[in-house]
Amino acid sequence: MKAVVWHGIGDIRLDDVPEPTLRDPHDAIVRITRSAICGTDLHMVRGTMSGMREGTVLGHEAVGVVTEVGDAVRGFSPGDRVLVNSTISCGACRYCRMGHTAQCDVANPNGPQAGTSFFGGPEMTGPVDGLQAEYARIPWAQNTLHPLPDTVSDEQAILLSDIFPTGWFGAELAGVRRGDVVAVFGAGIVGQFAAASAFKQGAARVIVVDGEETRLAAALAQHCEIVDFNAEDPVEAIRELTNGIGADAVIDAVGVDAERPKRGPAAPPQEQAEAFDAEVRQIAPDAAPRGEHFKPGDGPSQAARWAVEAVAKCGRIGIIGVYPPQVGQYPIGQAMNKNLTIRMGNCDHHSVTPPLIDMVAAGQFDPTALITEHEQLGSAIGAYEAFDLREPGWIKVELAATQG
Repeated sequence: MKAVVWHGIGDIRLDDVPEPTLRDPHDAIVRITRSAICGTDLHMVRGTMSGMREGTVLGHEAVGVVTEVGDAVRGFSPGDRVLVNSTISCGACRYCRMGHTAQCDVANPNGPQAGTSFFGGPEMTGPVDGLQAEYARIPWAQNTLHPLPDTVSDEQAILLSDIFPTGWFGAELAGVRRGDVVAVFGAGIVGQFAAASAFKQGAARVIVVDGEETRLAAALAQHCEIVDFNAEDPVEAIRELTNGIGADAVIDAVGVDAERPKRGPAAPPQEQAEAFDAEVRQIAPDAAPRGEHFKPGDGPSQAARWAVEAVAKCGRIGIIGVYPPQVGQYPIGQAMNKNLTIRMGNCDHHSVTPPLIDMVAAGQFDPTALITEHEQLGSAIGAYEAFDLREPGWIKVELAATQG
């Protein structure tokens, strides 16, 4: 079968690989009908998330049809149409029972202290082959799959595999309350869904910060107030929009591959630019860009710094942008001095997703407008390259199956 395979930093290929088989009674095999490319996938290719094993299939978002189940999988049968959670969970351990499925004690083969297990990640996450493929093995299928109603299309469902739940989780982490002014840093697909989720959870106003025009236009289409960090200082803009108070809640939907402003009043002075460059070298020492492709972001702590500066005193920050373990910079002193509440983490997909499936099925929210590119799995490498360069309009890339 065809699959997108990681061979090294800056080196991904569409390979022919063996079809997966059941390895455990809790496994299922799913024929993938839709997958997608996520910014998290780019971390592995850019080298800002280290520890990848050569030969790992990439991707952690998928919709498909069950073709085979292990003897211990009681709730699914061949032929069932399913959504695959991006994070893997057993459904029976202490953390799963508490709804903290991203911290399942059992799913990660590296042991309970290893943390989240997700598809297509580095060795610390399993590794488990990912979902940008024609077929995938789904560990702990009983808790890692969701049945899909006929009223939810594949295109709608692919955004429920990771992105919509993660945006919703980010708004929950930020403690969005009725009447809040919420600032979202990052207008990529996660930021778009974080903004939509903030409105759904009661925010009165949502301010979205980014430096790419078409992404800001997509946020404006959601009736967000937009700030271009290449044209104005986002912290000053948020303060001006809030009578000098700052946002009640901030969602960091950017993470380690943040880009610093290249012009305008927020462009960092030389000393700060050099500090950012040093952060990049520390976080991604083995980065191997191919020309302009697969370069790490040049402001790893930029979004984190802005979030702390832009939130009101006693405010709340939710972090869903990816920061790998080697990141060591955070403005903790400034955060403490403002009495901030900061929550972060990987989305608890199994517990977050079901109400969102119901929301889409009931017609209360249609996420498909945020899919901007429709590609075939066979075109995945070119799609990665365009998405990596943040080409105008490339917000979310759907990959359709290549099977006949």
